[in-house]
Amino acid sequence: MSKKLIFPYNAKYPSVADLRRKAKSMIPKFAFDYLEGGCNEELNLLRNESDFDDIFLKPRYLQETGDIDMSTEIFGVRYKAPFGISPIGLQGLMWPNAPEILAKAAAKNGIPYTLSTVSTASIERIADVSEGTAWFQLYHPTEDLLRDDILKRLKQAQYPVLVVLVDVPSFGLRYKEIKSGLSMPPKMNITNVLQALLRPTWGIRTLQHGIPSFATLKPYMETGMDLSQLGQFMNRTFTGKVTFEKIKAIRDIWQGPLVLKGVVNEEDMEEAIQLGVDGVIVSNHGGRQIDAGESSIRSLIRLVNDPAYQGKIKMMLDGGIRSGVDLARAHAVGSEFNFMGRPFMYGVGALGDEGGEHTINMFKAHLYQIMQQLSIDKIQDFPKRLLSSL
Repeated sequence: MSKKLIFPYNAKYPSVADLRRKAKSMIPKFAFDYLEGGCNEELNLLRNESDFDDIFLKPRYLQETGDIDMSTEIFGVRYKAPFGISPIGLQGLMWPNAPEILAKAAAKNGIPYTLSTVSTASIERIADVSEGTAWFQLYHPTEDLLRDDILKRLKQAQYPVLVVLVDVPSFGLRYKEIKSGLSMPPKMNITNVLQALLRPTWGIRTLQHGIPSFATLKPYMETGMDLSQLGQFMNRTFTGKVTFEKIKAIRDIWQGPLVLKGVVNEEDMEEAIQLGVDGVIVSNHGGRQIDAGESSIRSLIRLVNDPAYQGKIKMMLDGGIRSGVDLARAHAVGSEFNFMGRPFMYGVGALGDEGGEHTINMFKAHLYQIMQQLSIDKIQDFPKRLLSSL
């Protein structure tokens, strides 16, 4: 008889859809729109989720299995589950103290949290609350001196993995952000103020934790910047392509595992391998950059099935995962590790300080159940149960 595992979570919210509904009632509309929005007509945002529906798995009911083990090793570290928390900008705007809540929950439950350069907690703060387990995603600065100083801080704080974002040569055209004033330069209009007043818990928590800011970037900003100047600073500091030469310079400096996030095509994959990059996260930036692109899962399937890349680089996925079944599908088609962003923000928006741990355990419970149905006891066995895919 195999050992049964229990993952406790709030039974009122057994799914991402339940968390989303609750979070929508707690977060001001302008911040919720920022969390949910995609670019242009949001077609690729929708494809990210819907394309999972065309991946089918086959159960095995008469086969004996051992104790289920969801742990997964990546870059020499064995995590307790095969997923982590994606980097998200302006997290503290969507829910006060969100980076700290999620980083603590991730460390406690043995999964990686990834801090974004443009999140609302600093490199040093997240290194402390995550007990040195958090990853960092770098928006590549236009100035090498700024890049080098951020890398120096990461080394001093002992971040284990560096993720370089490559899919933002310019900020996507996101209509909801333009309407709400959260595009660059940002502005707080009367509509946003009224929406905030309708969410008193969010307002009280914001007063407790302070107005959110780009905490990691504070040392490089002039004091007293207004919103217009902040927008100019962000455009001046981060607008520009991440090229082969820029990644090469980072590879020369950064000795730990190096990951590129946003790789979706064969040409970029070949260059990543040539540069000695350790892994890629196949991602379309949550459908926030190019509407005419394909879903993240479709890009992953194409790349993992190319024999030119197999065994040469770690291939991970970010985008569209909304359940343990989706996690199972991702592994079945070849993902080695997975990242989720919006589901975890729904979790903290719905349940506050308890939201991070709830969402982690919810996904673990989902994944455990599908492994029971498929009669497998290791994550690496999912490809054996792939029936058909995109």
